[in-house]
Amino acid sequence: MADPAIVVADLTYTYGALRAVDGVSFTVGRGEIVGLLGPNGAGKTTTVKMLTGQLRPASGRASVLGFDTVRETEQIHRRIGVSFESTNLYEQMSAQENLELFARLFDVRGFDARALLARVGLAGRERERAANYSKGMKQRLMVARSLVNTPQMLFLDEPTAGLDPTSAASIRDLIRAERERGATVFLTTHDMAEADELCDRVAFMNQGRIAALDTPLALKRQHGRRALKARVAVGERLEEREIALDEAGTAEAVRALFADEQVVTVHSEEASLAEVFISVTGRRLEQ
Repeated sequence: MADPAIVVADLTYTYGALRAVDGVSFTVGRGEIVGLLGPNGAGKTTTVKMLTGQLRPASGRASVLGFDTVRETEQIHRRIGVSFESTNLYEQMSAQENLELFARLFDVRGFDARALLARVGLAGRERERAANYSKGMKQRLMVARSLVNTPQMLFLDEPTAGLDPTSAASIRDLIRAERERGATVFLTTHDMAEADELCDRVAFMNQGRIAALDTPLALKRQHGRRALKARVAVGERLEEREIALDEAGTAEAVRALFADEQVVTVHSEEASLAEVFISVTGRRLEQ
């Protein structure tokens, strides 16, 4: 991968006796959206904190945009935007004041806070104190703050957590727009459907290790199971039929279904990323 945005080599972090991140290695290409997926306690947030220079690894190394995460954190901070799930806003300041403060810290000239707040669905609420915002509104303000300096790299921790479907969709559109602008996006999420929709590649993290890393399609093909699902009429009731695809007897089973049964509806179904995660790790996301 030429000129990657992130390079991680054997990265490890411990909390006392707990090995939270255990020898993780991966790369992220420029302009990619890569999702880090896993349950609570898998090591996702700890990994992001090491990449953003907030934690020093116990061993291993990492670089972001060509800069070492331990020795060159200042260069990294000038070029990235970060939004964590736990909010750290200035609660007594308005949304507009929160953004304008960060614009001054980054020395951003001609900054338009109102336009950025409109992008995250907070138009008309710019002058309200952040303390009065709902959890979802605060999350949108955090995402807006991560964009103040027009970053080359975005780190987003559960960016749509707590948002209603419409607001979540607007944040996903914003993430796509940032990628189109040329930014690289590294996000953590529990939402497998969101990762499937947004990400160029996804990494499954489990117990501090990367269990799998590939495109959503490749992971589903490698670890998932495709099936043909049909509803057939049996007297006055409907029953379900399922035929596994990609097997030696699939064609004959489909022929027999239509020859022998009264088929009412039929559709194909591929494995979801959630099912693939269970296949790869043996765990559900909520565990």
